[in-house]
Amino acid sequence: MGVKLEVFRMSLYLTFPVAMFWIANQAEWFEDHVIQRKRELWPPEKEGQRQELEAFKERIRKQREEKLLGAARQNP
Repeated sequence: MGVKLEVFRMSLYLTFPVAMFWIANQAEWFEDHVIQRKRELWPPEKEGQRQELEAFKERIRKQREEKLLGAARQNP
């Protein structure tokens, strides 16, 4: 039983990575499953969202600068 078991294990060790490599390199499968799932998890940004984010960043930056400027004026 030992030799047959070792042959089975060795064939499994060689077959599994080759099969996974073959499946992962199928272009249709990649496009259908991986790219679709990526779009579900991270939908494309809308232009309005990007503008809101930039405006928010600018507001935070101005607040931080004003705070630092106020602290600098108090401690000459």
